[in-house]
Amino acid sequence: MSELQGKVAIITGGASGMGKAASILFAERGAHVVVADLNVKGGEEVAAEAGKSGNACVFQRTDVSNEDDVKVLVARAVKEFGGLDITFNNAGIGGAVGPLEGISVEDWDKTQAVCLRGVFLGIKHSVAPMRARGGGAIVNTASIAGVWGYPMLHAYSAAKAGVVNLTRSAALEFAADGIRVNCIAPGGVATPIVGAFGGNKETVEKMLAAGQPVPRAGQPEDIAHAALYLAGPHAGFVTGHTLVVDGGAVSGPAGAYRRPGDPRGGAQQQRFAGPSFEQG
Repeated sequence: MSELQGKVAIITGGASGMGKAASILFAERGAHVVVADLNVKGGEEVAAEAGKSGNACVFQRTDVSNEDDVKVLVARAVKEFGGLDITFNNAGIGGAVGPLEGISVEDWDKTQAVCLRGVFLGIKHSVAPMRARGGGAIVNTASIAGVWGYPMLHAYSAAKAGVVNLTRSAALEFAADGIRVNCIAPGGVATPIVGAFGGNKETVEKMLAAGQPVPRAGQPEDIAHAALYLAGPHAGFVTGHTLVVDGGAVSGPAGAYRRPGDPRGGAQQQRFAGPSFEQG
């Protein structure tokens, strides 16, 4: 499949995790990719790996919270490949974690700067070159923490909720320009951000799998494929949408689902509760 053939894509946070998976997948599906990250070594390695698809891929060191860096990033895509069709605003950090009363203003602001301001700047500076091409697609990484509240993740949850609503308002503004704006709300995905909270890969994946109906941890590739859908032609009538990719985590309360090996329940256990007037 080559649904992104000839398209030019920027992917921030591209040196690892979901951004790495998306960079490789987008290139495999025909796009020229600008991999953006602060991690120079990792970013250059991802660009080289993505380039094995036969499509040109380059790395641009970028601090997404810095407007000048984002301007340079977009200019690099236009200069290198002649325009811009797709921006995946994916870069993020866990940021300030812990009780709200203990969060410093500096840590709060840094979390917002990367997780929310970075998305704002990515949208702001992608619009003009996309408009010049007759349209484009912007995909932002939010989180289920942005649609549900999570204890000890106050700064992150606030930033990701901001991403969800910024996605909606930007979608309204730029639809007339042929620019679609959507976001993904990942759930428990095994990425370096999650791993930073401690534990080896196997332990982290078991922890993640325990918090959702689908009995496995999410993988970066799950998010990459969601981003591919939203960035590609098959989502041409989709904008302002938050695509939740979480193994069913936000579908109901924790523990309200069967685990592998739990009995399904036979016919003798089935009942039908009708209206009260049918009782007796």
